[in-house]
Amino acid sequence: MTTSSPTNRDPEKSSTAAAASISPALSKARVLLGVTGGIAAYKSCLLLRMLAESGCRTRVVTTRHAEHFVGRLTFSTLSGHPAYADPFEEGEVDHTEHIDLSQWADLAIVAPATANIIGKAANGIADDFLSTLLCAFDKPRLFAPAMNLRMWHNPAVQRNLRQLEADGATLAPPDEGWLACGEVGAGRMAAPERIFEWARWLLVRSDELAGRRVLVTAGPTREDLDDVRFLSNPSTGKMGFALARGAQHMGAVVRLVSGPVDLPTPIGVCRTDVRSAAEMRDAVHRHYDETEILVMCAAVADYSPRKQPGKLKKGPGDLELRLGGTEDILAGLAVNKGDRLHVGFAVETSDELENARLKLERKKLDLICVNNPLEEGSGFGCDTNRVTLLDREGGEQRLPLLDKDETARRILARAARMISRD
Repeated sequence: MTTSSPTNRDPEKSSTAAAASISPALSKARVLLGVTGGIAAYKSCLLLRMLAESGCRTRVVTTRHAEHFVGRLTFSTLSGHPAYADPFEEGEVDHTEHIDLSQWADLAIVAPATANIIGKAANGIADDFLSTLLCAFDKPRLFAPAMNLRMWHNPAVQRNLRQLEADGATLAPPDEGWLACGEVGAGRMAAPERIFEWARWLLVRSDELAGRRVLVTAGPTREDLDDVRFLSNPSTGKMGFALARGAQHMGAVVRLVSGPVDLPTPIGVCRTDVRSAAEMRDAVHRHYDETEILVMCAAVADYSPRKQPGKLKKGPGDLELRLGGTEDILAGLAVNKGDRLHVGFAVETSDELENARLKLERKKLDLICVNNPLEEGSGFGCDTNRVTLLDREGGEQRLPLLDKDETARRILARAARMISRD
């Protein structure tokens, strides 16, 4: 007998998971990264690498104090372009360069954003290259604050943060934890992958699903065998979370029902955590009336044991388990489907298309996405996927190997066209 659970992420290995391959949605984006003086500047190197690996074109502007923590050569190497550092004083560029860069970039990120640069940006102070550039920048701005917890709670800093938001800037809220000064509390710069997600959200928003109410399920379920063991599967929830994130980027109001996974909630998404197949069924039914598009991506258990109290003791010979079938959530909802659009997923290791079409008919789906986890790049836990889309009218579309965010975008774009046509 074996048990399984979602694979825990290793932060060192997954820091660039969100940008594992070039994303078509970001390949033309131009991002300006401003780096100010703080110990968190080293995290900006990871963020810059993620932006570059996603296909973004990047430029970096550092303050003089930032160079005490990370040198310009590092940022120049990672971005592939010379980094700017107070050229007003050094006479390195034309004095209109701040205007040229502000017109070039689609998004400005300041990470880390110290109390100093936050105060300058909130009050229109332009006394160095970065603050002058920000003053001239009239497109989306993203600030990732990083400072001591007392500075973070200072009324003046909070007032400046509110002013930035009132002026249309976006804040990537700091985390709580150990700070460089040795204290514990708020003020720690958000993780690079979290800032990357904010940046992606700002860069790829659209109105294809504007106002639509979308319900997405993700991850595995765990079916308890006894008080210490459970039966599960290797799903990590990455595809489902990409779908929830993508729907939100397209303007939808998104509810995510997730099994046990180690993933942060996508920005702007309402999340409900569940454990078992029965809990997932109940959560989906609870939110179904308000749903227009249902995307069932979760790897829900087909069978569940009758839970035994305590811990089953090891005995001689084999252990036989009696498993009962779980309720098929999609099939159960088909009766009251109405005008809703139902999107399902099928993981098949043989006769993929034939089995998926049978599921499409049996569950009265509008669209089904089928993939074979034995194919390279399509297995559980991968950052990529290769799916084939089958629709209720007999259409078939095979997508190439793509990162899961791009796979999600294409699935959702297809769903948006279908519900618009209906």
